[in-house]
Amino acid sequence: MLTLYFLRHGETPYSSTGAYCGVLDPNLTPEGQQMAAAFADAYSALTWDGVYVSPMRRTVATAKPLCEAIGQDMQVRDGLKEMNFGLWEGHPPEWVKQHHLDDYVRWMTEPSWNPPTQGETAVQVASRALPIIAEIEAKFTQGNVLVVSHKTTIRIMLCHLLGIDLGRYRDRLEMRVASVSVVAFSTYGPLLQRLGDRSHLDASLQTRQEL
Repeated sequence: MLTLYFLRHGETPYSSTGAYCGVLDPNLTPEGQQMAAAFADAYSALTWDGVYVSPMRRTVATAKPLCEAIGQDMQVRDGLKEMNFGLWEGHPPEWVKQHHLDDYVRWMTEPSWNPPTQGETAVQVASRALPIIAEIEAKFTQGNVLVVSHKTTIRIMLCHLLGIDLGRYRDRLEMRVASVSVVAFSTYGPLLQRLGDRSHLDASLQTRQEL
């Protein structure tokens, strides 16, 4: 049986402030690096058949400790990048509501087809991320595969796999930094085994502020 592990990257300066960060490319904070190391410590004993990673610095840095521990090369895929938030990049929701209120209301109401100003819709993210899942399914009929990606992108992929309306990805699935969600491909289709698990982090990392 094929099992996919979806790992959101560790903490960045933006995840602790709530500002939109898609195409921006920050490094992990020191705590984010600790989160990546904690994941590697907890999961390196598993047999990994593949590691697929978004090319952003925060995702590569999150995958690196595990890849070094198991001697596995990363398979970097552009389709796993975060949503492009357009003119909202680097700004918190309060700023967006002041400067792009109409677009913000439309996006909050139905993000499938309404993008952040000059950004991507959820449908567009799905159209580039889901082929990576199809690629993995075609290559591996069993084993464990890690997918290291981003908050919005992982939630959109999970919605597709679990039959949840794409426009409800924010309302149905929480995805905190360094969390792991596990989907097994059983006889009857994708089966969610874990959602947003952070038990591999110590208490000080689990209680880090995140907006």
